[in-house]
Amino acid sequence: MHKWPLVVLFLLSSVSAGAAEQTIVDRYKASCYACHGFGVNGAPKTGVAADWAPRLEKGMETLVKHADEGFSTMPPKGLCFDCSADEFKALIEYMATPQS
Repeated sequence: MHKWPLVVLFLLSSVSAGAAEQTIVDRYKASCYACHGFGVNGAPKTGVAADWAPRLEKGMETLVKHADEGFSTMPPKGLCFDCSADEFKALIEYMATPQS
């Protein structure tokens, strides 16, 4: 049995995962960076674990709801008017992860 099909499948899945991550980074830059990149009006800064810890304690479901409906000074949907709940979750995970 040839291993090439498995290698190709692995490479394609890696490329797909990388493309999905790049999509989230692009969404972040277009929709979240303006506030979360600088901590505008108390927004938790991207990559700063201390800013995100108390929010993450509320649970992902609450954070996604806040992103969708708005919370405090964050307007509904932030600036991502076509983001799905799954995309909001991915964006929150991205922003809450320390950046290298």
